[in-house]
Amino acid sequence: MYKLEINHVSKTFQGTSGEVVALDNIDFQVNDGEFISIVGTSGCGKSTLLNIIAGLTDYTSGSILLNQQPIAGPGSDRAVVFQSDATFPWLTVIENLEYGLKIKQMPKDERRQICNDLLKLLGLEKFADAYPKELSGGMRKRIDIGRAYAVQPEILLMDEPFGALDVVTRETMQDELLRIWSERKKTVIFVTHDLEEAMYLSDRIIMLSPRPGRMKQIIEVPFERPRTAALRESKEFYDLRNELRKVMG
Repeated sequence: MYKLEINHVSKTFQGTSGEVVALDNIDFQVNDGEFISIVGTSGCGKSTLLNIIAGLTDYTSGSILLNQQPIAGPGSDRAVVFQSDATFPWLTVIENLEYGLKIKQMPKDERRQICNDLLKLLGLEKFADAYPKELSGGMRKRIDIGRAYAVQPEILLMDEPFGALDVVTRETMQDELLRIWSERKKTVIFVTHDLEEAMYLSDRIIMLSPRPGRMKQIIEVPFERPRTAALRESKEFYDLRNELRKVMG
């Protein structure tokens, strides 16, 4: 039984000059605890597909099943981390982490325990009472990830979450994400235009063609886990990157 099934999903928009096909016959399955990246050139429909899985955008045909149940709109079984900073500046770090649990009306003692554990996982114990403006971009992104984990979703959806970070911070956050994911295994769907990021993080890569977005190739990432920064400098990594660049076109 698959955790997530994308069955022949297509999406069309009504544009000013007629119908526009954004996604055409997207079909793949995701296993429980798997880390999947979706890659492709700009405009291929990566974010549209992620928003469809999140229930934020409808689709024209096909079906999407989560735990064999159809997805119909947003739900607490899915959490989304976007590229933009989503921390609330008027809340402290721990209050940011607690936000979703508070909305769910979880008792204060219970949600505080969950978030104290998350602070340790995120390496933010010393910053529980700090405000986002006092933190670096990478630390604020950890809060975004932690807030998604706090509500204990079935699937974590990430739309170019590190795209606004500088190169050094971005690579650090990739390592942090892998550490968090390895300790609290979640099924992850990760959208990126960066092939190296997809290779470093993923079990499999779903490559989409330019518009309309179609399934171009599914790539099994051959690198063993755990992965370290040294992988980025290896010949195997370099060779796979060059191969995927040719496929992406």
